[in-house]
This record gives sequence, structure tokens and C-alpha cells, in this order.
Amino acid sequence: MTAPAQTTEPIDGAALLNEVEAFHRRFNVFPREAAYVAVTLWDAHAHLLDAFDSTPRLAFLSPEPGSGKSRALEVVETLVPRPMLAVNARAAALFRSVSDPAGRPTILFDEIDTVFGPKAGDNEELRGFLNAGHRRSGVTYRCIGDGGNQTVVEFPSYTAVAVAGLGYLPDTITTRSVIIRMRRRARNEKAEPFRARLHEAEGHALRERLAQWADQVRDDISGRWPEMPEGVTDRPADVWEPLLSVADAAGGNWPERARTACMELVNAARADDKGSLGIRLLTDLRDYVMAGIDRMPTVAILDRLCALDEAPWADMSGRPLDSRGLSKMLGEYMTEDNTPVKARNIKSAGAVLKGYYAADLHDAWQRYCPPPPSGAATSATSATSQVSDSETVAATLLPSAT
Repeated sequence: MTAPAQTTEPIDGAALLNEVEAFHRRFNVFPREAAYVAVTLWDAHAHLLDAFDSTPRLAFLSPEPGSGKSRALEVVETLVPRPMLAVNARAAALFRSVSDPAGRPTILFDEIDTVFGPKAGDNEELRGFLNAGHRRSGVTYRCIGDGGNQTVVEFPSYTAVAVAGLGYLPDTITTRSVIIRMRRRARNEKAEPFRARLHEAEGHALRERLAQWADQVRDDISGRWPEMPEGVTDRPADVWEPLLSVADAAGGNWPERARTACMELVNAARADDKGSLGIRLLTDLRDYVMAGIDRMPTVAILDRLCALDEAPWADMSGRPLDSRGLSKMLGEYMTEDNTPVKARNIKSAGAVLKGYYAADLHDAWQRYCPPPPSGAATSATSATSQVSDSETVAATLLPSAT
């Protein structure tokens, strides 16, 4: 007897994604509804990598163990093509696996904190592999051969990667990732125990259907350029474009749900961004320290920065931020005249103090900071109209100077 032919009937993409989402909901408790949408779309996108220019990393992170990160990877493993579990894997093994003639793997990297955590070092080789593999054109170069008889070989790095771990990832990986901040289940949050012998077959059946659906929509998705939600540009757009393309191809309510999830998770990532201390400094100066003031002595800036609640400035590696550190950080940014931001003289109660002018910071505020809170005075023009007399600056900010 011949084996029955594989069905070629069109698969309802929206219904299939609903089933994949329901499968996750049985075993995973994610912190927000948007996470279920994002993870489901990521599972499906892994079957369609050649239709996209980039692939987002999926990162399950938490501050404490026992938050469901590894379980999330277990469920993802049953749904994606050629899953490859990696714990403490070296970059050489990973980029060679991507070149496997049998097919590109989906790399699932558990305990990523042991690779990039504070005690693990920089691991630049692995970081480079994960960064390069974000884009379809990404490659890793290695010398192959013995002694002086070596040649440079190009290894493709483009592949889907999901990671799980404690804490935070390096900035360059974070910005290429959909971040799911996991947390321990509350007493009223229930999840079905995942038993591989019982439930893997269910996941594999969904995986086969995802693969069939991917074959049916691949050509359509390859020509898609999904409309991005307002404000989602640059790297966040690279991250979400494949997921929105999948949602648009599936139809139903998935296009709307995907864009809602995109905005929610992108905004959450911006609010939780610990990557750039410089941007944090610029934003704190704009919104809390110099709001409505056109210039301020360095000593007053440091005093106000260190008084901010939940800000890092009072404890920078055991010491508060000082004038030298402030000058070094702000000197990385440019004024509107394309010169480094520097402290300038400010007349204060008959004396001359070094300080900073809002006009010098305005260009950096515009380029790097997120939108200001409503009502915040952020422009140099508005600031100048509120405080223009140097003696007033001294009297307001440095009463002890009189």
C-alpha cells in the first residue's frame, strides 16, 4: 500500500494560531496578554525565515528562578522546526549547526545568564554570532586549516534563536529581541503540568500544521511589507516586521491583536530600558533637573540628580556621580553646532561657576530621549523664557553661594 498523500487543502491560519496560543496557555503563565500573541507569532515565523530580512530573538527573562522561563522554552521546542537545545554551547558549535546541510536549526538557549551574566565575562564570540544571525545577510568568518595553510571561510549565521535566563541581556541582543519579563506564578494562577511523554506529540502535530501552512503562505508573505504601528521604527520595526507579516497572512483578528501587542511590548521595553545610562542621564536632566531652567551649575545638577528616587546617580559603583563623570558622559553628545557638550561658565552671585546650558543639550534631547511627559518644559526656548537672569539661577539653585 502507498502512504496517503499529504493534504493540500488550505489551512485556516487564524484558527491554527488560535490553537498554538491555546497550547501555550495550558502550560505557560505569561505576564501579559501581549506575550501570548508575540510568542505564538514567533513560533510561526520560525517556519518562514527565508521570507524575511531579519528574525527577532525571543527572550524569556526574570529576576528570580522558578518563573517559568525553561518551561516556556520546552513548549516552544515542540512547535518550531529542528529545535536545538543549547546550554553553555560555544559559538563555533552554533554557527556550524546553522550550516548543517540537513537544515537550519531553531536554537533554544537556556540559562543564558551563565553566558552573559556578571560572572561570565563578555563572550564576544557568541554575542557576535547572535547579533549577526539577526539578519538574513549575517555571516560569521572563521579561519579553517592548519598552520600557515589557512583560508577564511564564511559561515551563515541567520537562524531563529530563543533564550531564557536571569537578569538582563547585553544591549545589542536586547534591542534585537522580543522581551518577555517572566515572573513567578501567583497562588491564583494555574498551569497544566507539562509532561513530555504526554504533550510533545500534541505540540509536534501543531508544528507539522504550522509547516504546512507556512508552505502555503510563503510566497505571499515574502512580498509583504506590513504597516507598522505609529512610532515603531528602526530596530523595533526590524524586530516586529516578521511577526506582523505572519499575523497579516493569518488574518482574522490576528493583525489587530499583533499590532496591539507590538505597541505594548515595545513601550514596555522602552520603559524598562537599562541599556543606555547616557540616555537615562539626558532624560533625567530634561524632565527632572533642568525642566524650565536654561542653565544650571554643575554642583546643583549633581545635587538634584543624586536626590532622584530610583535613579542610579547616587550610587555609581559605590560612589555618587561627580563632575568628572558628568562631563565624560555628556561629552559623548553633540550640540546643535556639532561640538561636544561641555560645561561652560555661569555667573552666580558675583562668582563664576561651571555648569551646563539647556541650549547645548537640546539637540541631544531631541535625538535620543523618549517623548517627554505631558507638560514638561524641555526646549531651550521655553526654558530661556522662564529663567534668564544669572543671579536668579544662583538664588534659586545655590542659596549658599550668596
